[in-house]
Amino acid sequence: MKRPPLRPYLEDRIFEVRCTDGMVSQITSYFPLGESEMREIFLATGGTKPEIRSIFADEISDEEWERTRTQIKKRFNDELIGIGQKNLI
Repeated sequence: MKRPPLRPYLEDRIFEVRCTDGMVSQITSYFPLGESEMREIFLATGGTKPEIRSIFADEISDEEWERTRTQIKKRFNDELIGIGQKNLI
């Protein structure tokens, strides 16, 4: 199964979608999602309830996310790449 159809606003907040047996089984967001976002995911996945996790525990406002999302994503990806490269040495 491909990623469920979500509004770009919500899609931007999601780091990873995992599927098992053709169904969305886990969604990982950068920060915890709100109730309306969880409802949208529930509807987009056809009424199934995937496990929803977040990378960071802090809650941030929409304004803060808009202001810092590029930095957050870049830093997170840079750190992951750095971890992977250290393990190869």
